[in-house]
Amino acid sequence: MPEEAPYSNSIFLIEVGKISPNPFQPRKEFDEVALRSLAESIKQYGVLQPLVVTRKEVEKPEGGLAVEYELIAGERRLRASKLAGLATVPAVIRVGEQSDKVKLEIAIIENLQREDLNPVDRAEAFKKLLEDFGYKQQEVATKIGMSREYVSNSVRILMLPPEIIEGLRKGEISEGHTRPLLMLTDRKPEQTTLYKDIVTRRLTVREAERAARNIAVDKQRKLDKNANPEMLEAEEHLRDMLGTAVEIQKKLVGGKIVIDFYSPEDLKAILAKLEQGIAPDPTILSSLEVSPEVSPPEGGLTSAPANLDDRSNQEKQQDDADLYSVTNFTI
Repeated sequence: MPEEAPYSNSIFLIEVGKISPNPFQPRKEFDEVALRSLAESIKQYGVLQPLVVTRKEVEKPEGGLAVEYELIAGERRLRASKLAGLATVPAVIRVGEQSDKVKLEIAIIENLQREDLNPVDRAEAFKKLLEDFGYKQQEVATKIGMSREYVSNSVRILMLPPEIIEGLRKGEISEGHTRPLLMLTDRKPEQTTLYKDIVTRRLTVREAERAARNIAVDKQRKLDKNANPEMLEAEEHLRDMLGTAVEIQKKLVGGKIVIDFYSPEDLKAILAKLEQGIAPDPTILSSLEVSPEVSPPEGGLTSAPANLDDRSNQEKQQDDADLYSVTNFTI
């Protein structure tokens, strides 16, 4: 039996001062009022759910061994225990070598289960798993019990400007507001204006969506005053079908179709739809001379308050499944 086996499946009382934080904790903010409330509860009832830590023996400079613990899950309980003045806390010691990847995974899953991560922290945690630890989106989705689209859509939040990301983190806008804002990614001045309108005029999600549509339509009309109705109808049809922004650029002879994508996974999904034979109604494009071309957007790849989110629970679930897709959000 391995030497560390006696530590598994047991709960130990560990000195609070000997537990160091999880360096991969995705949650950046902890509500002080909620922490004080939890601390009062801990004073009365104790820590009802043990923390999860790793244990390591290190050699002291003066000789001998010292035991160190690193937190994997339970930072909120640890902070509240310190506020409550506890000397020790109950903890489960995870045996074996715990990789940085595992520490991040467990911390993310714990916070997601408790709905403790704000949208920005969640997006940054997913991005770290994808970029720093080499996960595929589907692998992350499987580990957290969500869809690949949920992971992809969460990460897209980070495409927003820092000012808007910070507003989302602070709760000045809701996650639902990010969808119409992301629709204006290639129109930065209009995007900033809409964000300020949401904050100052207290626009609901649906009001922000209508405003984004109006901005997009006005911009399109200014860019192409001579666009014929068939061309605009064809673009709308392609956008609905492929679930992303599509632009038909007509030239003197022929033209091209530009299809936006925001990640390699998005491109694969679009190509899969095209390979499956999903194509526009031939009657819609019968008068157009265009040749298909898949191209990234210009500039290359880019990486609330509850009372303002006026979507029903059913609408939220539907939007969360494809939060920032332009399907059913055409201009």
